[in-house]
Amino acid sequence: MSEDKDLGDKAKDALGDAKEKAKETYEDVKEEAKEFAEEAKETAKEFTQGAKEAFNSQDNKKIMAGILAILLGALGIHKFILGYNKEGIIMLLITVVLGFLTCGIGASAMGIVGLIEGIIYLTKSDAEFYNTYQVGKKPWF
Repeated sequence: MSEDKDLGDKAKDALGDAKEKAKETYEDVKEEAKEFAEEAKETAKEFTQGAKEAFNSQDNKKIMAGILAILLGALGIHKFILGYNKEGIIMLLITVVLGFLTCGIGASAMGIVGLIEGIIYLTKSDAEFYNTYQVGKKPWF
């Protein structure tokens, strides 16, 4: 019988040790999960901030330039938006001078150029647009 009692006491001790170890492990896992969640929140916050800055920065002018090229392409306003002042002046002068001399035919030709450029701008990916027109400084088409 004492053997049974010793065995029972050993089982109770082992159960107590297992409970204690489980409690310690639970606390450790809980702390690590809390730290991980805080790091994830911080990373998400940094990513969101970076995305907002990229969206609001002057570096990404694709949509504005594309829409202006389609709507007012003959005037070359989209060229000025992208920083191509010489090309914008050329388009504006061709539109005004040829528009006056040819009763609008020359202006419509520049309008077609603007329409084509606007479609090209809007169909490119953001990275491709940025690399081609803002970094690479490709002024035409």
